[in-house]
Amino acid sequence: MKEATGIITKVSGPLVVASGMSGAKMYEVVKVSEHRLVGEIIRLDGDLAYIQVYEDTAGLGPGEPVYKTGLPLAVTLGPGLLTSFYDGIQRPLVELEEKSGAFISRGIDVTALDEKKKWKFEAVAKKGDQVKAGDVLGTVQETSLITHKILVPPHISEGEVNGIESGEFTIIEPVAVVGKEKITMAQRWAIRDPRPVREKLTPKRPLVTGQRVIDTFFPIAKGGAGCIPGPFGAGKTVIQHQLAKWADADVIIFIGCGERGNEMTDVLMEFPELKDPKTGKPLMERTVLIANTSNMPVAAREASVYTGITIAEYFRDMGYSVALMADSTSRWAEAMREISGRLEEMPGEEGYPAYLGSRTAAFYERAGIVKTLGQEDRQGSLTVVGAVSPPGGDLSEPVTQNTLRVTKVFWSLEATLAYRRHFPSINWLTSYSLYTDDLAGYFQAETAEDFTELRSSAMKILQQESELEEIVRLVGLDALSPKEQLVLETARALREDFLMQNAFDDIDTYTSLKKQYLMLKNILTFHESADAALQRGVKLVDIKALPVKEQISRSKETVEDQLSTLEKMTAEIRTSVSSLA
Repeated sequence: MKEATGIITKVSGPLVVASGMSGAKMYEVVKVSEHRLVGEIIRLDGDLAYIQVYEDTAGLGPGEPVYKTGLPLAVTLGPGLLTSFYDGIQRPLVELEEKSGAFISRGIDVTALDEKKKWKFEAVAKKGDQVKAGDVLGTVQETSLITHKILVPPHISEGEVNGIESGEFTIIEPVAVVGKEKITMAQRWAIRDPRPVREKLTPKRPLVTGQRVIDTFFPIAKGGAGCIPGPFGAGKTVIQHQLAKWADADVIIFIGCGERGNEMTDVLMEFPELKDPKTGKPLMERTVLIANTSNMPVAAREASVYTGITIAEYFRDMGYSVALMADSTSRWAEAMREISGRLEEMPGEEGYPAYLGSRTAAFYERAGIVKTLGQEDRQGSLTVVGAVSPPGGDLSEPVTQNTLRVTKVFWSLEATLAYRRHFPSINWLTSYSLYTDDLAGYFQAETAEDFTELRSSAMKILQQESELEEIVRLVGLDALSPKEQLVLETARALREDFLMQNAFDDIDTYTSLKKQYLMLKNILTFHESADAALQRGVKLVDIKALPVKEQISRSKETVEDQLSTLEKMTAEIRTSVSSLA
């Protein structure tokens, strides 16, 4: 540690002002006071440095020292990341508890990755090979689900492998020599700098989640960015848990950004118990959790968001499909508002800083599907889903609006649906996905050519229902024609038998694309056949009494390996309805 280079002149909550800091750089990490609290310089004014401190500043006062490190805030990347629980500045919570007990003491310095554990390194490159940034030097079987690829660091443009060998090494021992530089399995990366890529591509494949309302109506692409705004109790956390468990991603990064302690406790307790549905192995074997609760220092919320997305980019660079869940970015925005107020900056709308939009955009724009660095044609994707918690469910507030400007998927959660026990409580009339056209080809190839047409027909019926409900409230159901009553009946079937999904039911928790298509096709086939029967003079009450209607309602109970029963049901529906005289 260098000599003290600054003196504290002011302490204002998480903001510390220090004089004598000439030569310091923006976003440089400093250690504040003799407690060595971690801080980051966020403004320089002459020899004054304004520092946001990521630990509790209670008891600090003017005259105490500030130590410069000359380094930016960075994360350690390497084997050992998966299965880990970190706080906002990548300190492992298990090791913190061992050192300080149930409550985190100040100034504890813990290495992010175990530097003593030996990993089995299998060399892929050979001595004499010419390699570039991003090329695979070797692999480590980090968990049973994920093979960790050791890449040539981005700062080495190219060079010759002058030494490499397989064996067991710690993350700080050299495993290869490229040019004159020794390469270890661990590397440091500044969290505010996006990791470089060769090329960004247009997303063409969906992130299949198994949630019917998402996949069928409002899909998100691999490499896309989505937003889940909703009031307290609307089910944001459950949806993110479902995405973490079922989404078609190789690696999951879950960030609890300023959430309540009991919610993060649920995550920390539940995730180790969850089984990966594809392999039956523990889900944690492909997951990294970052816990930053609401009673932790607010400044650390910003660090937790950047820490999470940097780790996500690291796995993306290996060629994996990564899904990042941030719950909730509103707490990060509140931290920005508090720091901005203490810096005495000119406030923007509702007191948020004027740069709220640019910070939000910079975060979500790190999502994408990319061609990674390296000579092999490797692609990786990073999908970002951010939950927003607008006060009182007001979607016109600045955080939601700034998020919607940069994300292409909007899953609008509604408290009224949650109160009616309609889960997921995504409002089908106000939500949208701008990826629908780009992904249409994939859905048609995986299901059938008429998938897009069925989706449009179902959405039209749901919109008609909202228009007819006003008439029903005014003059009653009997005032509607049989055809309009059929629209309401079909819309009810769409809502209750298709859009509603039980996350805690073993069968209903996940629905494949093929099953989604067949369920939707049977509901709309019944509607089409019933409409034709009404024109022949058949009464609606007779159509509703058909046994096949009950079978449609029970379609969600069909297991995935018995989808042939749903295929046969389509013909059965037409036969049953047409047989009515």
